[in-house]
Amino acid sequence: MRYRKKPVVIEAVQFVDEPTEIVGSEPEWYRVARTIDHGEVGSITYKDGTLRVFTLEGEMRAERGDWIIRGLKGEVYPCKPDLFAASYDPA
Repeated sequence: MRYRKKPVVIEAVQFVDEPTEIVGSEPEWYRVARTIDHGEVGSITYKDGTLRVFTLEGEMRAERGDWIIRGLKGEVYPCKPDLFAASYDPA
């Protein structure tokens, strides 16, 4: 069988350099994620030029240019630019 992903609207920011350097204005959910204790699910920390995003699956790293997505249930996770472009259009 084949399946098509349901259309959903997500929120996302593109990481440029420092944690506060993103494309566009900083949404509240992103600011909150940066203030959550390091290592707690949903937290975002910055070290050695990468963002570390802590998800239910563990720590994921975001490089410059990657997108940080807030999913349907408020989960936060990184996404590579090519996958983001193939999966999402502006809403």
